[in-house]
Amino acid sequence: MSVSVQTVPGGNFLVEESSPKELFTPDELSEEHRMIMDTARRFMLDEVMPKAEQLEKCDLELLVKLLKKSGELGLLGAEIPEEYGGMGLDLLSSMLISEEIGRLASWSVSVGGHAGIGTYPVLYFGNEEQRKKWLPLLATGELISSYGLTEPHSGSDALAARTKAELSEDGQHYILNGSKMWITNAGFADLMMVFAKVDGTQFSCFIVDTKSPGFTLGAEEKKLGLKGSSTRGVTLENVKVPRENLVGEVGKGHKIALNVLNIGRFKLGAWCISGSKFALNDAIKYAKERTQFGKHLAEFGALQEKFGQMVTLIWVGESMNYRTAGLIEKALTSVDKKDSQAVLRGIEEYAAECAILKVWGSEALDYVVDECVQIFGGYGYSQEYPAERPYRDSRINRIFEGTNEINRLTITGTLLKRTMSGRLNLMDALVEVQKELEGGVSPAPGTGPLAREKTLVQASKSGALLCAGVAINAIGMDSPEEKHQEALMRISDLVMEVFAQESAWLRCQKLIDSRGEDKVQMQIDITRTYVNDSVDKVRRIGRNLLATVSEGEALEESLEQLDRLLKHTPINTVRTRRRIAERVLEAGRYQV
Repeated sequence: MSVSVQTVPGGNFLVEESSPKELFTPDELSEEHRMIMDTARRFMLDEVMPKAEQLEKCDLELLVKLLKKSGELGLLGAEIPEEYGGMGLDLLSSMLISEEIGRLASWSVSVGGHAGIGTYPVLYFGNEEQRKKWLPLLATGELISSYGLTEPHSGSDALAARTKAELSEDGQHYILNGSKMWITNAGFADLMMVFAKVDGTQFSCFIVDTKSPGFTLGAEEKKLGLKGSSTRGVTLENVKVPRENLVGEVGKGHKIALNVLNIGRFKLGAWCISGSKFALNDAIKYAKERTQFGKHLAEFGALQEKFGQMVTLIWVGESMNYRTAGLIEKALTSVDKKDSQAVLRGIEEYAAECAILKVWGSEALDYVVDECVQIFGGYGYSQEYPAERPYRDSRINRIFEGTNEINRLTITGTLLKRTMSGRLNLMDALVEVQKELEGGVSPAPGTGPLAREKTLVQASKSGALLCAGVAINAIGMDSPEEKHQEALMRISDLVMEVFAQESAWLRCQKLIDSRGEDKVQMQIDITRTYVNDSVDKVRRIGRNLLATVSEGEALEESLEQLDRLLKHTPINTVRTRRRIAERVLEAGRYQV
């Protein structure tokens, strides 16, 4: 893949101005990428969706059959190198597959539990012998995998696991004892990547054969959503695991767990935005068919505003996903793909961006599926109509791959650590903001259809930096996280809005430059709408953050500075959302 993006440090969007030319967008997908996406789409439409109702009844025999069939097409081994039986594709290809399998959440979770978190420990941390033994079987689906990290007493605090592993007297096996819960694919998986503490202290990862004596499954969980996936608890009682099944080094399991989750967050962003598209399409179809008071629902302004907002969020989320994919792929262009640790370092560079995609995307999806139920009205509450299942399935996305609260802390924590290590020039950027405020001179307005939006994006960035700087000075850069979680999460909310605004503006400006203003009026409306509303959101979050960390005259001064930076005249977003809605309703589906 050739991506015209300069390699930049992760988090750099907060302190540097980016160029539209640097952004990777869906328009730049190669023919190979489109073929991969088409293969995944055809498999979903021909094989999975016709059996959706049967799958949702937790027909595990059918689920396994389809998983193996998708493995035959290469969809399970996309990221596995060809020498180990996979397709050897890039991470972007994997994201594109994720977009298509997002049509059915239960299916996408099952695929991810195997091809993602159930395979990554071996792919990225396994030794050569382990890769040769396991990866060809995982690539084809001959063996199905799962991921055993969470325990009854350790949810978000994974390193507090109580499952123990002790080396046998003859030194040939590790003996595992403990329990795991919420294990996707547990009902049929052949392998499980189990995390346990060697001698009760050294957190480590093991490849466990689920048919081993002492490996016992609990009953299927009765879940709110994802009813077509298998989710069970697991008990390990003196389970013997060959010593050679230790993945990586003893005591280094935290590196495996954190890196696996990081990639998972990147993919989850794609799942959430694609799930939003499919839910929107169902709502569009219904609104164009259903009549009330002698008019189709799609003709009412109240519903057009909903459609306009849903399309806006989807397009902005898509912009963020592809921007991050481009950044990661560019970082990996000079990396030997056989060097798994180098690949991981390239992905880890954008840990903050991956966390943003997970949080922002999951919350956007929640908004979309909720509004879809509202559009369907009473029928949206019925299992006989298509709005109910996505609504239930969506809720888990704010919990797994690290809760959104944990991810918000990850965003801020990552940026602060990079600032302290000198990898991110956050302090210099704060100084520039102060100079801007002291100078009292507003930047000269640019030209073009998005000149206002460019100015507002920069103002939001300055406002976010101002508020973050005040907060960091008040609480200390190395202050214990648990004492200031509310403030740290508000900083991450500001950072996410800046990333979303800028991603939308960069993509739209690039489209204007390549196609011309008259060809991208819908995208211009979307960008103007989102930036307009987001600036007000930045101001609201910023004011809240400032009040959290300061008071008195200092607070009043900071509030006045923030208001000065973010002052703007709002646009008529009723008009822009109506135009957005009219175009997507005319197309009959998400088409931007």
